[in-house]
Amino acid sequence: MPSDSDLVRVHKTGGGRTARAVKLLAVAALAALVIAFPGLAPDSFILSVGVVIMSYAVLATSWNFVGGFTGYISLGHASYSGLGGYATALLILETDMNPWVALILAGLIVAAIAVPIGIASLRVRGASFVIVSIALVLILLLVFQSWGSFTGGSNGLRVPRPFGDDVLRPEQHERFFYLHAALLAVALLCWWAINRSRFGMGLKAIREDEDKAQSLGVPTFTYKLVAFVVSAFFTALGGGLYALWFGFLDPIFQFSILVGSYMVLMSLLGGIRSLFGPLLGAVLVGYAMEFFKAQYGDTQIHLIAMGVLLAAVVLFMPDGIIPALTNLVSRFRPQAASIREVSAAELAEQRRTAEQTSADSKEEVHR
Repeated sequence: MPSDSDLVRVHKTGGGRTARAVKLLAVAALAALVIAFPGLAPDSFILSVGVVIMSYAVLATSWNFVGGFTGYISLGHASYSGLGGYATALLILETDMNPWVALILAGLIVAAIAVPIGIASLRVRGASFVIVSIALVLILLLVFQSWGSFTGGSNGLRVPRPFGDDVLRPEQHERFFYLHAALLAVALLCWWAINRSRFGMGLKAIREDEDKAQSLGVPTFTYKLVAFVVSAFFTALGGGLYALWFGFLDPIFQFSILVGSYMVLMSLLGGIRSLFGPLLGAVLVGYAMEFFKAQYGDTQIHLIAMGVLLAAVVLFMPDGIIPALTNLVSRFRPQAASIREVSAAELAEQRRTAEQTSADSKEEVHR
């Protein structure tokens, strides 16, 4: 005869299937909205804002491979987006390489550079790691500003457009919107796969208590280094793709601490422990920044707004919007079922099935 725990397990399984179905529908709706956005955009400017937001989403999701899994907060991730942009541009200009091959190769080069950087920087934690990440982006800023004969210096570097000048600007925006969306989808899929793997469990153990994880046999340094390199790779691809779209690179913008701060803010706002948290944060922060820039020009009001937003997130939603909404919904969700939530007919049917199974088993034994 089925026990109470069996009946509760059946109910929970049904609830789990319902939750998965809802999540799949939400993902399908999100994908449909992304695909339809270029057709819904009323003008070229709104479409360009969409490209910027998708670029921020790629960078924030890439940052989340380190911040979300290990808890290490890097304010200098603009190092890897800037290196990815310059590596892509220089490969095209110096070797006449195909832009898309140059983009992938630039990502691999930055990932290789990230290995020794990670070996050196991941030996420290907390505020020390934050300082090291900031120092790296400042060093790269000085190098790329001073090396004018190779990087263009303060005059900047013009990047050839991969689709040529014959393609109109709205069509350029549309193509790059879909390219950013495809890169974002790959990054999200990798994040989801890691989150469900044994490797991801080890990373989350590091995030909760690194010393305890190490004492339990988790190779903490190796795990951190792999996550760091994967994060640098996707960040470099995001920086390179943005460079191909924008067509111009400036060291002051590419190696800016503000860019790294935006990645952190977007991830914290949406929720660093959730798959779509950085995406939600990118939509909110990216739209807000473009709105303030359009309304107030070159003033620094958007920086003030970002500071206020960051303070509000830390004070009122430290885990981010998605976890806060999930907890709110959980309060109104029915609790786990007990035996009283199974109807009498269902219970009688389950008992008959169990008795029939038992009888068949005894008959088989006698034979």
